[in-house]
Amino acid sequence: MIIYKKFIFDSAHYLPFVPDGHKCKNMHGHTYALTVFVEGDLIQPEGWVIDFGDLKPIVKPLLDRLDHHCLNDIPGLENPTSEILAVWLWEQLKPQLPGLKRIELNETATSGVIYEG
Repeated sequence: MIIYKKFIFDSAHYLPFVPDGHKCKNMHGHTYALTVFVEGDLIQPEGWVIDFGDLKPIVKPLLDRLDHHCLNDIPGLENPTSEILAVWLWEQLKPQLPGLKRIELNETATSGVIYEG
């Protein structure tokens, strides 16, 4: 079974390696939606894969590092495309969430990335 929980955070960034004149070379921001998917067997007697409330304290420290910050200033995110950010998030979450199955990261309502490690 796979469960998921969504988290929202706001961050600024710029893409230093796009061509001059590309709009994303300038500092800009997004309201990101991060969906974390966890796979596992049902735990009894509770009847869940993981308590949704247990996900928040695992994800919150990461969101605290990202929310209302410039992503380019975070080590490992000097070129913070959505793809690179998704890999970075995965690498931070996986040791604490062995059942991590996938993450979805949307930078807009219509654009995002799915990463499954």
